[in-house]
Amino acid sequence: MHTSLTLIIVVVVLAVSFDFINGFHDTANAIATTVSTKALPPKIAIGLAAIMNFIGALTFTGVAKTIGGKIADPSKLEYGVLIVMAALLASIFWNLITWWYGIPSSSSHALIGSIVGAVIAAAGTAPINWGGFTEIFKALILSPIIALLLGYFMMNLFYAIFRRVATPPSKINRRFRYFQILTAALQSFTHGTNDAQKAMGIIVFALVAADLQSDPGHIPFWVQLICAISMGLGTSVGGWKIIKTVGGKITKIEPINGATADLTSSSIIFTFTQLGLPVSSTHVISSAIMGVGAAKRLKSVNWGVAKRIVITWFITLPISAIISALIYFLLHLFV
Repeated sequence: MHTSLTLIIVVVVLAVSFDFINGFHDTANAIATTVSTKALPPKIAIGLAAIMNFIGALTFTGVAKTIGGKIADPSKLEYGVLIVMAALLASIFWNLITWWYGIPSSSSHALIGSIVGAVIAAAGTAPINWGGFTEIFKALILSPIIALLLGYFMMNLFYAIFRRVATPPSKINRRFRYFQILTAALQSFTHGTNDAQKAMGIIVFALVAADLQSDPGHIPFWVQLICAISMGLGTSVGGWKIIKTVGGKITKIEPINGATADLTSSSIIFTFTQLGLPVSSTHVISSAIMGVGAAKRLKSVNWGVAKRIVITWFITLPISAIISALIYFLLHLFV
């Protein structure tokens, strides 16, 4: 397939748009607990998240290399650029739908499901690197489970420590409110190190497929920069619908459990970033909040909202794959 410069520009614009939408879709992950406990005013919290997301996006490239080459080999796909276009359009569509209804779904699940769906539509199952896909899938599934358990454990640990302290609970919460500023910054930074790299990887996938680059493991600095900027700008817009869900509808957030949830999720996201594996920051922070809420008592968690979130987690991969396959067929007809 002949790939025109116009198609490559369209792919880059779509990838940047995906990162921008990912930014405002996932702002809640970084600042929902901080805003709900009034540790920071909303505008300052969003500004902090935008800056730290930008810095995080420029710091690592391991996840981008995984997206760019581990799901399928772009150099062996005849219609690689159309595959990327279909995957990005499907991911953006699903992100906007879930944002509109205030559902904290996974941009990672949407993108990875969309890539697989478009590849299968274009060339069948043979080009899929099932070993790489399984590795990514395991990370997406295990990370929220680990967050739930670690959040529960850490919250119980903090409760055990502070029960022995004579300091009044109100004073402890006040101190944790200041600590939340640090944990929110850390959460935003780790979000940038993982989430922004997914758009970087998909741009490189398209560049290799178009024979404009040979190494899927090389992430050009210009790709890093535009993705970091778009993620930061998207974060600055804010995703208030999801902030309301994550910050208050799952469980009542206090400074001590808000800081614990942020600390839990940021440590898990950063660990997977170091391993070069994409995770869903939405899933991780939501699960961490469930874990710290359950540590107080099981009834304090709104399991109805939690169930709705979990269902969305599981349906995102197959639905995004189907949407992407349909979009690919349409593109193949008209492009």
